[in-house]
Amino acid sequence: MKKILFVLFIFIYALGFSQIDKLNSKEPLVKDPYFKKETNVAVQPGQKVRFIHSDLFERKQDMYGGNPFFTGNVQFEHQGAMLTADRVIFYEKENFAKAIGNVLLVTSDGNRITSNEMEYDGNTQRGIARGKVVLTDAKQTISTDVLYYDRVKNTAYFNSGGTINDGRNTMWTQSATYFIDSKTNEFTNNYTIDNAQYRVEGKNIKHYQNTNIAEFFGPTTIINKEKPSNYVYTENGKYLMNEKQVYLNKNSRIYYNGKILKGDKMFFNQLTGFGKAEGNVRLDDPKENRYIIGGYGEIYEKIDSAMITQKPYAVKIMNQDTAYIAAERFLSYQKLDSTQKKKSFLRGYKKVRLFMTKAQGRADSLSFNETDGILHLNVKPLFWSGEKQISGDKIEAYFNTTEQNIDSLKVIGNAFAISKADSLTLKDEFNQVKGNLMTIFYQNNEIKIAKVTGNAQAITYADSEDAKTKQLDRIGIALSTCGQIEALFEERKIQIISCNIGANSDIYPMSMIAPDKRKFTDFNWNTKDRPRKWEDIFLDTPNYEEVKYETDDTLYQKAEELRKKEEAKKKPKTIKRDRKL
Repeated sequence: MKKILFVLFIFIYALGFSQIDKLNSKEPLVKDPYFKKETNVAVQPGQKVRFIHSDLFERKQDMYGGNPFFTGNVQFEHQGAMLTADRVIFYEKENFAKAIGNVLLVTSDGNRITSNEMEYDGNTQRGIARGKVVLTDAKQTISTDVLYYDRVKNTAYFNSGGTINDGRNTMWTQSATYFIDSKTNEFTNNYTIDNAQYRVEGKNIKHYQNTNIAEFFGPTTIINKEKPSNYVYTENGKYLMNEKQVYLNKNSRIYYNGKILKGDKMFFNQLTGFGKAEGNVRLDDPKENRYIIGGYGEIYEKIDSAMITQKPYAVKIMNQDTAYIAAERFLSYQKLDSTQKKKSFLRGYKKVRLFMTKAQGRADSLSFNETDGILHLNVKPLFWSGEKQISGDKIEAYFNTTEQNIDSLKVIGNAFAISKADSLTLKDEFNQVKGNLMTIFYQNNEIKIAKVTGNAQAITYADSEDAKTKQLDRIGIALSTCGQIEALFEERKIQIISCNIGANSDIYPMSMIAPDKRKFTDFNWNTKDRPRKWEDIFLDTPNYEEVKYETDDTLYQKAEELRKKEEAKKKPKTIKRDRKL
């Protein structure tokens, strides 16, 4: 039994020093290029590495070039730094030490480096530690396979991959330099910084341990670990990791709740969820196929809302059209309805302008429930569709959320619809329908039917169509007043389908209705303010030249002349008498 234990002891002892035996004692000393002295760095001359203690001292001419080597609890000292190891070979002329096995270097300022092996040059005060290297100081711990240490510059460097832990963050990178005096880590390759809440990934960073601030000089992503789809990207910026505040300066983006905020200069507070962007701001909402562009923007991540100002405009891409909307300020937000379904809203304030291929509009403010497809135009709204104009106190547009086109309009208060009687001519002839409340239905992106309730009135041109030639002959003008009117909009005319509740409708020949009676007193046909192209939304008014329409009152004038002649005939003749003087 004693023999077995003795053999086992010898095996373990030999295994412990197997790495020492790897060093070929016959080969001459070959220094790593790292130990080459830099001419521009001042190093205190003449100080030798000093032997303190070892269990065994040996010197053999055929080993290590005749230099001494020390075994067992070896201690060397150099300018306040203490080196301990299982074995140390000391090259006296070169003032150079090789330490093997359980190596520990404790510097004068208390930093500790442990490794399997270490080479130390007393002239340059540089060392290379290899194998399970750990550097520990008051701020952090570095773990790597090979570490280059410079006592003059007080820096540590590795390029074999390593981990840095400071108790708050765990950092991994392929290569890094640690500036011990300033407690600064500089990563020049890909890196990851991980803590309980966030993970930072990127390339080229400086991390200041004293302040826990990181500066980014390359592509960098800061990921919210609880919600990985929420993250920040920049190519130049600063991260105050204690305060959780990020300053973003180049090609930056904030991803939050499925949206993306971009800008020239940006800021984001991860604790409050507040972010802002200045210069070339763009807020994308891919789910709603909508983005907003402006000069300044703010987001509130926790309540899922955003504000864009400084000449902003919104673009919503639909299946068959694109809506361009301008205002002085936009709000975009999400809100739960009574069934706890989240819905998207867009609001525009002051000088709202809207352009679509099939419809245009203007108002003082806008509210758009994008989820349900309900658009509100408030305060003196005007809405154009083809050769038709709609106005009222408030206009609501209802979109088909599947087809993404307008299904219907609701005009509330002073509802007024005007349609050119003949869009092919410049005649001053307009069909008009008005009332308290109007509902307009679309068919194939065109206004088809209008239903008016409350003080409903209509002025419509009545035509007859030749069955063979399809030519229209003007019969006259119909004046209608009803409690309810239903009007059918056709290509070149309006047909009153029904006139109910106190109905009163008469058709007057063109010869019997004066031009000033052919329009309601609040007639407001507007061509100069209507956006004709999407760029017009940026103007208070495009101020197009008003279309000049020709009034055709020939029949009426002829009839008036006849009436005047008839009246003249009916007047009694006066007999002139001569007076004799």
